[in-house]
Amino acid sequence: MKRIDCFISSCAPETAAATRANLSAEPSVASLHFLDSASPMGSTATLRGIASEACAEFTLLYTKPTELSFVHFALERMLSVAADTGAAMVYADHFALTGGVMKQAPVIDCQPGALRDDFDFGGVLLYRTSALREAVGRMDVEYRFAGLYDLRLKVSQKGSLVHVPEFLYYEVETDLRKSGEKQFDYVDPKNRAVQIEMEQACTSHLKAVGGWLEPVFKPVSFDAGDFEYEASVVIPCKNRVRTVGDAITSALSQRTTFKYNVIVVDDNSTDGTVEVIKGFLDDPKLVYIAQDKTWHAIGGNWNAALHHPLCGKFALQLDSDDTYYDENTVQKMVNAFYEQNCAMVVGTYRMTDFDGNPLPPGVIDHREWTPENGRNNALRINGLGAPRGFYVPLLRTFNFPTTKYGEDYAVGLRVSREYQIGRIYDVLYNCRRWEGNSDAALEIERVNANNTYKDRIRTWELEARVMQNLMKKV
Repeated sequence: MKRIDCFISSCAPETAAATRANLSAEPSVASLHFLDSASPMGSTATLRGIASEACAEFTLLYTKPTELSFVHFALERMLSVAADTGAAMVYADHFALTGGVMKQAPVIDCQPGALRDDFDFGGVLLYRTSALREAVGRMDVEYRFAGLYDLRLKVSQKGSLVHVPEFLYYEVETDLRKSGEKQFDYVDPKNRAVQIEMEQACTSHLKAVGGWLEPVFKPVSFDAGDFEYEASVVIPCKNRVRTVGDAITSALSQRTTFKYNVIVVDDNSTDGTVEVIKGFLDDPKLVYIAQDKTWHAIGGNWNAALHHPLCGKFALQLDSDDTYYDENTVQKMVNAFYEQNCAMVVGTYRMTDFDGNPLPPGVIDHREWTPENGRNNALRINGLGAPRGFYVPLLRTFNFPTTKYGEDYAVGLRVSREYQIGRIYDVLYNCRRWEGNSDAALEIERVNANNTYKDRIRTWELEARVMQNLMKKV
């Protein structure tokens, strides 16, 4: 019956006492081990110690510093699923006490492309001890932060990570921020040391599964097509009456040595956005596209701009609630295409409030993204940065997926499979955070749906890269 050794993250004495009482009553628990603050769960050294101490058939890691308790017979259920599936690791949906209210906290299936280091498994990870020991035995880098990430990647190389879509335990949620406030944690400059370790662990995994790409890229000649305009600023929008005027003004105010235009694609706005757009039609640089009533989403609006006869050679992104940093952004982005011989350019942005005042974490430059490994690291991070620019003849062969989330990420991954993505580390863009952002305060079901889609995009891309590498060997 006693088949589980439990290892609990460092926590307050009263929390440890409550968790000890809860887990001691579980008939399947063989032993309890409480880590101290000198042994963080994310370090390789801690995981080596756990692997050497674990004796039972299964090893439970609890990664959070809050009280843990289980639904009746939940551990038995997880053991049963592990036995039925042969899983190397099992995790489950749970309940989270959030602001004094107990809420359901469903998680999602872990796909091969779920490579982001912030994948939410919940706090309980039930590993088959043999799989944990085998993975730890292959660890050849001593991480301070990425050990737990490295563990699950290595375990996934030899076994399956199985999600039990049942609510099986209770934990306390201490991060009460809205979804829009959490999503930029991974690019906070203060976390750069963490990000470098996570990239190293992911790169090692990609090499192990055959998905790593060498820094060798197809050249871009920039002579395809006959374009009247060198560049187009593309602004897709829907119901952005409060912000689209600022975006258009910013785009039309650019100073360039070449001819450019601004393509605004409105997707059936009903709040007065169209009237704001029409107020700029006296400017000959503005191209207004009114979409029909069929489904377009952001990706479809981008495709409408890309295939418009007045689209320039380079299409440059500007979201309808953001602005360019100054009047030189378009010039700098186009220059970068030629200077770096790339099919896509990603710039640097700063976080601001609605009125343009800086917000933490400030400037987001993705400096951990190196030319040598950027396209591999792109499979780990949840976005590629902003603003983004694309070489239009190439994009017309790929197109954007017709979706309103992750469309730019999908295109970036596809481009990077074959072509260099250029980087600009000057601030080019103001990313305005306000209550009207589409990702400002999402319910967990929508967050999960978004994450599932991006993981699916990564899975497809990983499969394509593995196949590409295999074909090179033939």
